[in-house]
Amino acid sequence: MIKKMRNSNKNTFLRLSSLTAVLMACSMAQAVDMGGLEIMGYTRGGFASSAIGMPRGGYTLGGDMQKYRLGNEGDVGFELEIKKTFDLGNGLKWSVDYMPTVWNGVTGTQQGYAEMTGLDFAPEAKFWAGQRRLRIQDVHIVDKFFMDYGLNTGAGVTNYGLGFAKLGVGIFNGSSFDNKNSAQNNARRFNVDLSEIHSNEGGVVRVLGTVVSGTFAYGQPGSSLSLSHNQSDFLIKGLTNTFFLQTASGHADMNGQFQGLGDATTVATNAGILGTGQLPGMKSNRIGESINWQTGKFGGQALIALQNGKIEGGPQDGINTRDTTLGGRVSYAITNNLKLLAEVGSTGRSIDGQANQTLNKFTFAPTLAMAPDFWSRPEMRFYVTRANWNAAAAAANATTFGLNGRTSATTAGVQIEAWW
Repeated sequence: MIKKMRNSNKNTFLRLSSLTAVLMACSMAQAVDMGGLEIMGYTRGGFASSAIGMPRGGYTLGGDMQKYRLGNEGDVGFELEIKKTFDLGNGLKWSVDYMPTVWNGVTGTQQGYAEMTGLDFAPEAKFWAGQRRLRIQDVHIVDKFFMDYGLNTGAGVTNYGLGFAKLGVGIFNGSSFDNKNSAQNNARRFNVDLSEIHSNEGGVVRVLGTVVSGTFAYGQPGSSLSLSHNQSDFLIKGLTNTFFLQTASGHADMNGQFQGLGDATTVATNAGILGTGQLPGMKSNRIGESINWQTGKFGGQALIALQNGKIEGGPQDGINTRDTTLGGRVSYAITNNLKLLAEVGSTGRSIDGQANQTLNKFTFAPTLAMAPDFWSRPEMRFYVTRANWNAAAAAANATTFGLNGRTSATTAGVQIEAWW
């Protein structure tokens, strides 16, 4: 996607930025209520420069948790969520939600669903149908939701009270607004989400289970299980720790979504022939630890994680990939509206039969902000990023940042990121 960013994408961002400015003027931190419509959204983009022929971001070895994003995104995008809720009295409500997106000039749809709540037999439960995001737990600095079971058409319920926990259930097929591939793979997915399990003082456990069924060219249908434990005031006040333990097999992904269904391009290219162009299943495991903190002017987030994935089926059956990551971002407020950001990440990738790959990335970014804490947005960052990698990583990425055997690059730019 980075290579597709051209002047037309910059023009798209300029057109959208005026709308963004209006919405942010209404509310910097909360959803905007416009005559009963809730308007929420996200945007990022700006100017980025690099050496001729080199990407303006996206320096990563390809693992789920390896793209340290500060000064490394190199893209431009806009998401707008529009929600209308109808209050029928006696606690009964229903709503409709729609979220169009534009990323690097490509339009899409992330959400389009209806929801009802306040039913007399389960007043807190929310029953929904359509396509919606069901994002649970992310690590912001690598732009990855480790637990996330949305993005396909389906139906379900969230927030159903069990006394000891809240229950969410969803059933999905393999299609979405932007990728109608279910006719080719006949995929189905069932998710069970148990949240708000209080395990200890300040500690909350969440468990997400996934079962995938269907007909696949390579590998088995599969299942996955993910567990997270969030601990507030971990060791010291203001420090939050999140522990992840995840496993998956076949065509179930560790985050709760499908794994390896193929995409609209491969399906169209192969004229719908079952299996041709589809991806194999995967046997995967991940363990990770993330911390977040804000102490006075000093805030940040850090991550350490290990992941492995063994291909199940297809011409590369049995090949194992091991990914490692260690890094973090820190924020220090000079004034209420001026922060200094720094981010460092060290990643590795080992694939059976290949040399080990390594990539290191560092970014420094003086930043204008509306508030001094780590999570305040919008931010306007003036960044310089330095990345270096070994010869094995250059060879594996020879068409992008490893072009002509290069093993280092510097990028610089100005980026704004905002959500509301």
